[in-house]
Amino acid sequence: MTQHRLPGDPPLEITLRRSARARRFSLRVSRLDGRVTLSMPARAREAEALAFAREKEGWLRQAVLGAGESLRVDRGMLLPFEGRQLTVTGAPVRAVRVEGDAILVPQGVSNVAPRVLAFLKLAARQRLQAASETHAAAIGCRFTRLTLRDTRSRWGSCTVDGQLMYSWRLIMAPPDVLDYVAAHEVAHLVEMNHSPDFWAVVAGLMPDYARHRRWLRTHGPTLHRVDFGG
Repeated sequence: MTQHRLPGDPPLEITLRRSARARRFSLRVSRLDGRVTLSMPARAREAEALAFAREKEGWLRQAVLGAGESLRVDRGMLLPFEGRQLTVTGAPVRAVRVEGDAILVPQGVSNVAPRVLAFLKLAARQRLQAASETHAAAIGCRFTRLTLRDTRSRWGSCTVDGQLMYSWRLIMAPPDVLDYVAAHEVAHLVEMNHSPDFWAVVAGLMPDYARHRRWLRTHGPTLHRVDFGG
């Protein structure tokens, strides 16, 4: 076993463990002490293992920081929405909506979390649908379906038959970050890999994609701390 450090704030210590049984890379975070172990096939290169760890950095930091306190959705809390911190506020409204620096929720409702969640999912679908259509049109491609999930290991995916999947939590990130993830997944309609050709497609759709990618790696784990119950 060898030790490596993944740069960042804070740096992450990773133990690489070769296994004759391993057929792919896998990460495990100990629930006892937060230690990170990356298992790898016996003949795999360490550079490939570390690239895998960097690709999963957002999930990894969330797992390591999993002991961090979750943020339960309720009145009075600050909830991220499109990169802004909005106060969940009771108001004489029939449906959840954003007004100024607040997310207004109906007064008299005992549990506001499900209503806020439904609002976020609808907003996420609208934004991601529009962004995906814009990027797909720009490269002359079409996707077949768009679905939303609450995934922790990835922010989006694209299948060989053109189905796009996104985490609805992207609606809590800045709009340009959401747009980057849409560009990233739509680029897979052209290149089903992460080769230089793939990143060239991404850059064509969003020349400054790198800073939005960095935002997700640094701040993405905090979006998973928001707890809607259930």
